[in-house]
Amino acid sequence: MVTYTPTAITASTTLKNSRHGDGGAVVNAAAGCTLTLPAASGSGTKFTIYIGTTVTSNNVIIQVANASDVMAGVLVGAADGGDTVNGWETAATSDTITLNGSTKGGIKGDYIELRDVATNLWRVDGTLSQTGTEVTPFSAAV
Repeated sequence: MVTYTPTAITASTTLKNSRHGDGGAVVNAAAGCTLTLPAASGSGTKFTIYIGTTVTSNNVIIQVANASDVMAGVLVGAADGGDTVNGWETAATSDTITLNGSTKGGIKGDYIELRDVATNLWRVDGTLSQTGTEVTPFSAAV
């Protein structure tokens, strides 16, 4: 059995298949950072991003490598008020996930999985904890 050890990330990083793929990454960056995915090619590589430290300023941003790549999928966010859950689906142009430690997620224990499923396409799913007036973490920013 092969054991994968997640890589600790504390600053902005370009994710690499050989270093971060299939093993995961734990983001310990309270002041935020940017994680850039490699170009989507259909390799099947999966990146699992764990939030190990709640974001307290700025944002943790997960973005695609270029203007041709997009994300498709759903993130589920647990709301802090009552027993409610929000489902956030991507738009046709979504290419960025922004976690702010509050309304968009980015709280310790959150995780996001991204899989390179085809040329220019990343599949995304995961769970978030959200506070305040919850909003989608997805945008088209690249």
